[in-house]
Amino acid sequence: MSNVVEGLVCHQLVADLEQNGLLRELESIYRRGRSTETAVVKVVADFLSAADRGDVSFPSLLDLSTAFDC
Repeated sequence: MSNVVEGLVCHQLVADLEQNGLLRELESIYRRGRSTETAVVKVVADFLSAADRGDVSFPSLLDLSTAFDC
């Protein structure tokens, strides 16, 4: 039962955030058609664009996969 309620609340929250323009265009969390794959493609494209312009890029990568484990 709690999973159903959580899903409904999540759906409504994201809909309200999108409707009021409170989510950035690149925000992927809980949005249809967005995934870690689209985020990685965007990062790679940004690095390649920077390299084409002759800019230097330094990635700052964090692994937060276990940050919230209890």
